[in-house]
Amino acid sequence: MAVKPDHENISFQTKPALELSNLYGLTPKVVAAVIASIAEHNKERLISLIVPLHPADQADMIERLNSAQLKRFTLMMRDNLDPMVLTYLPDAVLEDVVSSYGVNELAQALPELDSDDAVDILEDLEEDEVADILAALPVGERLIVEEALSYPEHCAGRLMQREVVVCPSHWTVGQSIDHLRAQSEDQLPDEYYVIIIIDPARRVIGQVRLGKLVSSDRPVRLSEIMETAPHQIPVTMDKEEVGLLFQRYGLVSVSVVDAQEKLVGMITVDDIVDVIQEEAGEDLMALGGVSDSSLRSSLVTTVQSRFLWLLVNLATAVIASLVIGIFDATIERLVALAVLMPIVASMGGNAGTQTVTVAVRALAMRQLGDTKVVNRFILREAMVGLTNGLIFAFVAGLVSFIWFQKMDIALVMAFAMIANMLAAALSGAGIPILLSKCDIDPAVASSVFITTVTDVIGFLTFLGLASLYLV
Repeated sequence: MAVKPDHENISFQTKPALELSNLYGLTPKVVAAVIASIAEHNKERLISLIVPLHPADQADMIERLNSAQLKRFTLMMRDNLDPMVLTYLPDAVLEDVVSSYGVNELAQALPELDSDDAVDILEDLEEDEVADILAALPVGERLIVEEALSYPEHCAGRLMQREVVVCPSHWTVGQSIDHLRAQSEDQLPDEYYVIIIIDPARRVIGQVRLGKLVSSDRPVRLSEIMETAPHQIPVTMDKEEVGLLFQRYGLVSVSVVDAQEKLVGMITVDDIVDVIQEEAGEDLMALGGVSDSSLRSSLVTTVQSRFLWLLVNLATAVIASLVIGIFDATIERLVALAVLMPIVASMGGNAGTQTVTVAVRALAMRQLGDTKVVNRFILREAMVGLTNGLIFAFVAGLVSFIWFQKMDIALVMAFAMIANMLAAALSGAGIPILLSKCDIDPAVASSVFITTVTDVIGFLTFLGLASLYLV
């Protein structure tokens, strides 16, 4: 006879919820211990704290150090720092670390990395430093790195790793597995997901996933289990396009071929994650009129990176002020206009910024390639702007009426709000598209233009209507 469980008396022992801070190796306690070890010159303790950490956590720790601590750290960790740490460091910190370590030490460390990681480090350094490091590299590694650096900066050739696993189609599963086992750790890439199948001319004819390889019988030929390689990209393809390809098709790796369609390398998803993050960060910073700079960047460098766009913004502000100057007599007669002007300009500017952000993102994701799609997008944003304009025209008009007890001021405010919100939507959608067609980065220039358009139209409409109907 079955016995029913007594649910009321059953107690479950649950584990405490996993805290987010425990997911990372670099805890505040570890940070404090590392800094104390540096201050006490306790090399053994420092090594015991740093070496178990993931390279990303080690890089995070290095970023937290001031200049004096960093110099001590590099001296104490000279022979024990994982070279992969260098790939996680921002440019400004990397320069400091390279300066502390010296050319010879870095030249000894780079061959331990995959070629794409070595190139990623070198392309962030000054030309004279790169030349010195290349001269100190072994001949084989130097030729590989020099070839990679010969490609344009933002193309697949800079991103790919040269270490790939290839097999001919007539090999069996057993031969392929034995071949992989016979390779030394340095001969295989750190991360790979497929075996690339090539013909005698080194052209890609297919691929075999590792899971399929290890689950197949040893006598089976690779030609029987291989699948067509979904994508092969040219070595000159822009890395942003490569990132979009990975996103669109959910790829984990892709073969890179030269002009003769011969295999020259492979790009894996871990590299593309960095590309996507970099491109998104660049677009975000460009919309704000700033460049990518580290918290450790010097005052002069930071000022220089922001000066140009602040100067451009000053010029556009002068244009808006000139528009206001046309109506100075109107403002003198009706002081209420000076109080309400910033509201019109601010609402238009914010509405325009929202639309610009959507447009720039859509362009970056290649969602606005077709003319019909572009027209539909602009029409949709215009309707959004008009709808918001009507809503906020009522709100702003009501506030103006309550404030000044004059219906004519409220009506002028309402009509100016509608006009500026609609203009903001149209310009916010149209300006990035127009800049893109002119081969100008819309993320960089759109925000400046949209501010000018909304300020000029907002002031012109509001003060123009006031001159006609209020004075």
